[in-house]
Amino acid sequence: MPVETPLPKLAWKNVSKRFDGPPVLAGLDLAVAAGRSLVIIGGSGQGKSVAIKVALGLIPVDGGEVLLDGVNIAGLDAAGRRQALARVGMLFQGGALFDSLSVWENVAFRLINAEGVPRREARARAIDTLALVRLGPQTADLYPSELSGGMQKRVGLARAIIGAPEILFFDEPTTGLDPITAAAINALIVDRVRSLGCTAVSITHDLASARTIADEIAMLHHGRIVWRGLAAQLDSTDNPYVRQFVDGRTDGPINADR
Repeated sequence: MPVETPLPKLAWKNVSKRFDGPPVLAGLDLAVAAGRSLVIIGGSGQGKSVAIKVALGLIPVDGGEVLLDGVNIAGLDAAGRRQALARVGMLFQGGALFDSLSVWENVAFRLINAEGVPRREARARAIDTLALVRLGPQTADLYPSELSGGMQKRVGLARAIIGAPEILFFDEPTTGLDPITAAAINALIVDRVRSLGCTAVSITHDLASARTIADEIAMLHHGRIVWRGLAAQLDSTDNPYVRQFVDGRTDGPINADR
């Protein structure tokens, strides 16, 4: 008997999206298996952020499907999307913390506002989660403005994982960080993804980060995947798009003026 191929945890199936001008996603086909970490690379304006936003249901697709465990998120009503996306965590670029809320309130935002967890319990869970990203309880009552950039990223990661999500999205997780702090954030991401056993999808321009956190890497260009391989193959592939991007050359199939 033929062996059944397991459904991918998340898949973009012939997804298209256009705003003004040429399509941003032009028949995107991409899937990631449960428990795997996929990093999407590519130049600016190639559709990386849009791919994540359509997966999160933040913007509608023009065509195609976004499948979570085989269920088309785009076909769900608002209540169905909320239920599906309750299984998802997100670390936004820059942290995206609420300035008016304390650290623990930022971390526990979902618990308090979506799940109705009492504040005392939510605070305790937030402090426990902060410990997982190596921030002590003394951090809980501080405000984002009192934190370094690296600490803000850790708080954002704590907020992303507090609900034990099945899928984690990372949007440029090391942008604006010095190399030492970036390496620490990368190590935390790997540690938390493995500990949770969840699926991870990241977008980044930081190739050192991509090499560290990825099982697999896919390159997006003009809204389509032009290469996919294991992280270890990034430096050995002869794909012209990848070689130009990794080597930082102006000559090649990628138009440097776009």
